[in-house]
Amino acid sequence: MPKPDGSISPAPPAVSRAPAPSAGPAPVDKDTTAGILFGIGAYGLWGLLPLYFYVLHPAGAVEIVANRVVWSLLFCVLLITITRSWRVLAAAFRNRTVILPLSIAAALIAVNWLTYTYGVTTGQAVEASLGYFINPLVSVLLGVFVLKEKLRPLQWAAVGIGFIAVGVLTVSYGKLPWIALTLALSFGLYGFVKKRVGPRADAITSLTVETIVLAPLAAATMIVLALTGAASLATNGAGHFWLLVASGVITAVPLLFFGASARRLPMTTIGLLQYFAPVLQFIVALVVFKETMTLDRWMGFGVVWLALLVLTVDMLLTARKSSLTRKRARAAA
Repeated sequence: MPKPDGSISPAPPAVSRAPAPSAGPAPVDKDTTAGILFGIGAYGLWGLLPLYFYVLHPAGAVEIVANRVVWSLLFCVLLITITRSWRVLAAAFRNRTVILPLSIAAALIAVNWLTYTYGVTTGQAVEASLGYFINPLVSVLLGVFVLKEKLRPLQWAAVGIGFIAVGVLTVSYGKLPWIALTLALSFGLYGFVKKRVGPRADAITSLTVETIVLAPLAAATMIVLALTGAASLATNGAGHFWLLVASGVITAVPLLFFGASARRLPMTTIGLLQYFAPVLQFIVALVVFKETMTLDRWMGFGVVWLALLVLTVDMLLTARKSSLTRKRARAAA
């Protein structure tokens, strides 16, 4: 929640009961609203991403991800040029506290992209959506193991229920749901790194750095695929070609939105917004891709949703308590 940027001077006695004007918090409120809109845009687009992968057939996961990186880089270069941010980008590369975390973020998002694209293109979109349902629980665990935070009782309950859910789903799938777990862990860590580096790099700069780090490997992959005849970029008509080229915009826009949102919002709010993506992914998997959901998988997902419900209640109660505390502090000032 926004913090006041200064105490209000007492009003003259004649008008002491009139509310004093408070212009300070307004810009923060606008920033928070923008962060929420950016977050909804990012997670909404990610939720519909399986539909895009569906029309890219016969391109496989590796080719799709390589194209995403290369064309995203070109799109970022265009944005950097339009916004005249080359000096900012150069400064980011000279700053170790920026370039090192963003290099780690690049590796994490590459793992996330490959895993997610593989899941969707091999008929496992439901499990892929599960990864993003689990992601909020990963964020809680990161707070414990990385930030050394102490969990509240409801958070402990949510984490415990989450572990039970993984056990139920492991029995259901007959194997550990590695796609879901890899997605949850990689994107949870990615969001954590982006949040930490956020104040030192804007969304465009950080995404450009990430794609520059990944671009050499992505370009080499595209060349190898073309030389071995495994690439579909130039062999399936103009429509397929431009759809793959469009992956730059389709990839960059939600990541830019996410970066802009992460810089403006607390992790609690981001945790609530991120439910948009897996809900949409789950609906697409069932309605469009017609993937099968057995009774035991419904039970596993139900346990996951119960964990998320407990976690959401905890976040809302904590946010309300913090809000009341701040209001009392302002009233006493």
